[in-house]
Amino acid sequence: MRRQRSGKFFVSEVNIRKAAIADAAVIARLSGTLGYPVSAGIMAERLARVLDRDKHGVFVVETTEVVGWIHAAEQEILEMDRFCEIWGLVVADGQRGKGIGRRLTDAVDQWALGRGLDTMLVRSNIVRPESHPFYERVGFARYKTQHAYRKQLATPADF
Repeated sequence: MRRQRSGKFFVSEVNIRKAAIADAAVIARLSGTLGYPVSAGIMAERLARVLDRDKHGVFVVETTEVVGWIHAAEQEILEMDRFCEIWGLVVADGQRGKGIGRRLTDAVDQWALGRGLDTMLVRSNIVRPESHPFYERVGFARYKTQHAYRKQLATPADF
């Protein structure tokens, strides 16, 4: 069922559930839409490792099929109290703007609160400016800007 609000159609009949290994192919496909291509097999391996860890929450949203996913994790670092951080959020093309992302972030809010966490963080790449107003609409406030660095480590065989 769809309801209209402000000229947009919002999906009211959705099912949000914990992700399963069987979701690997669709999660991989959706990841590719944001520039993170990965095979279904590799995604299944990653999901198996992550889903086996208590401090990770991975949820999918279904309408008639899986149309989005979110991955969050409990973090604990020395300079902050425990908190929850969203590591990935993808909603399928053609499904954005219908309230699905909000439903996914709400699911993680509940998951985090159930773990006794009261702070949620998310990082949003500057190349995705359309996501910044979304995060503000669902309650996040920008608190800093930073640079991200990556270093490729040599494998033991490379020494």
